[in-house]
Amino acid sequence: MKLLLTAIVNRSPDKSFAALTDLYQSRIAAYSAVESVFFRSEKNFFDWIDKQRSRMIPLSVFLDSRGKPFSSEQFADWLGKQRDQGQQAIVFTIGPADGWSEEARKRANLLLSLGPMTLPHELARVVLSEQIYRAFTILSGHPYHTGH
Repeated sequence: MKLLLTAIVNRSPDKSFAALTDLYQSRIAAYSAVESVFFRSEKNFFDWIDKQRSRMIPLSVFLDSRGKPFSSEQFADWLGKQRDQGQQAIVFTIGPADGWSEEARKRANLLLSLGPMTLPHELARVVLSEQIYRAFTILSGHPYHTGH
């Protein structure tokens, strides 16, 4: 399974946040292929995602404050089911600063919330990367996650 962590941003990522994101993505790589891709607009993102076809259409997970909140364990269960059902690719995307359009929200396979608070894109990428890593450690029984 390949994970694509994408974001729609208007500027280059802050280097201090990028270092943290890179740290977690290097840890995720022990469990799954992972890649980051950035876009300047929702349209550019959808043009790209429409080209991401292999044997199976990638699963689209859009981060949205109105989305479904998961505990770390619930997220791990969800991610494990996707992996075990043979999902080839999952695209996690942090949307534009003004939020996803209604049309875009309808295209998501899952709207995922990291919580009701608004986070800057860079911090949301760090949190998402850490939670994906945590999910894999939960699934593998690694002691990183202690349940609290």
